[in-house]
Amino acid sequence: MARSLNPVDAHAIMNLLVKEATGQNAQIQAVDASSFVSAGETVMQTGTENVMNALSRVLGRTFMAVRPYNAKLRTINAINTEMYTDRMRKISFYSKDAQASGWFNTDLYTQHASGLDNGVNNVSGTTVAMNGLGNMWEQNQAIPLELSFHGQDVWDDSITRYENQVKVAFRGEAEFSEFMAGIMTEKGNDIESQKEAFNRMTILSMIAGVIDLNQGGSVVNLTSGFNTKFGTNYTSAQLRTTYLKEFLAYFVSVVKTLSSRMSMRTKNYHWSPDKTIGGTSYSLLRHTPRNRQKALIYQPLLNDAEAQVFSQIFNPQFLDVDQFEGVDYWQNINDPSAIDVYPAIPNLANPSAGQIKGNRVQYDYIVGCIYDTDAMMVDYQMDSAYTTSVEARKGYRNMWWHFAKNAITDFTENFIVFVMGNDA
Repeated sequence: MARSLNPVDAHAIMNLLVKEATGQNAQIQAVDASSFVSAGETVMQTGTENVMNALSRVLGRTFMAVRPYNAKLRTINAINTEMYTDRMRKISFYSKDAQASGWFNTDLYTQHASGLDNGVNNVSGTTVAMNGLGNMWEQNQAIPLELSFHGQDVWDDSITRYENQVKVAFRGEAEFSEFMAGIMTEKGNDIESQKEAFNRMTILSMIAGVIDLNQGGSVVNLTSGFNTKFGTNYTSAQLRTTYLKEFLAYFVSVVKTLSSRMSMRTKNYHWSPDKTIGGTSYSLLRHTPRNRQKALIYQPLLNDAEAQVFSQIFNPQFLDVDQFEGVDYWQNINDPSAIDVYPAIPNLANPSAGQIKGNRVQYDYIVGCIYDTDAMMVDYQMDSAYTTSVEARKGYRNMWWHFAKNAITDFTENFIVFVMGNDA
C-alpha cells in the first residue's frame, strides 16, 4: 500500500517503542513500522514532465545536502522541511554503457570512405554495403530515477502546571521551584525518549527491510561465513564465547573488505530498480566513499572485544568509518541483540505501485550495519510547544508539544547488515 499523504497519528507506536526501550515490556514484541516509514515510491501523484517522463512536475523539496544529527542514534541524517511540505523527491541516474567509436574505422563500423555522408552510408543515392553510425546529433538522454518520500507521523504531549494548589506541600518558594523543575525535567525526558524511539524505528525498519529484500549481498551472516571460510561448524554462541578472538579477527577482516568495496561503484549492496528502454536494460550503480559511510555496531560485542581480547586494535577506528556509534540494544533493552519488525519496503514486483508492508523479520542477533549517509533520514517537519493561559476558575495551565516527522529509508543506497544465524 502506498504511503499515505495524510498525517498518520504515531503516538501508539512511539509509546510501544519507548516501553521496549525502557524495559517496561519484559519481552520483545513485533513492531509494525510499515505505516510510519517512507521507503520511497517511484511515482508522485502529481504526474511527470514529458521529456524524460521520469521527473515530477510539482515537488516539495529536492534533497541535495547532508546535515549531521548529534542526539542519540546520531548517525541518522536530519533534514527539515519546516511544514511547508511533507514531500521530498530524490533523483538518481542510471548507469549507461560506452558507445561505439565514430572516430575510427573499426572491425564493427566504417565511418571514413569516399562518398559516405555524415551519418548516412550511401554513394550517389546507392546504398553501400558498409555499416556506419549516426551523426553527432544523435540524442542520448540521461535516464533519471525519481523516488518520492512523503508523509507525516504526528503525536502530541502535554503537562499540567498548577499555580498555587500544591504549594502547601512545600516549605517555601525555593522548594516549590525545585518541585516544578523536577516535573519539567521528567517531561523533557519523556520527549527525548519519544524522539529517540522515532530514530530507533527508522533504523529498525531499514535493517529489517534490508534483511527482507536481501539485495546485492546486503545481508552478511557472520556465523555461516566464518564456518565456510574455516571449515568449522560452530554455533553463534560458541563464536561469541569460546572462539571470540578468532571470530572478532574474522569480523574485522570482513568489515574492512566490505567497507572498501562499498567505495567502489557497483550494483551490489543496494536495490537497483532496473529499467529497460528500447530493449536495453539499465542498472542503478552506487558508491559510498569512506567519509560518507556510517556504522552502527552492537555495543556489548565491542565491550567483550575490548575487555577480553585485543583492545589495542579492536576499537571504532578499525572500521575506517568517520561516523560510528555503538548501540546498546536494537529494540528491547531486555532482549538487546534481537529485532522483531514488519518493515516498510518497496514493491519489487511493481515499484510504481508504491511501498508495501514487508515480511516479519525476527532475528536473535544483529551485529550491526555499515551504510551510506543518505540511506536513512529523519525529516523534522515540526517540533513546537505552546502554553495556555491560566484557567481562571481552577488555577492551572497546560503546556502542549506537537511533533510532525517523517522516517525515510532509501533502499537504493548502499546498506550492509551483519547478522549471526538464529541458532543461538
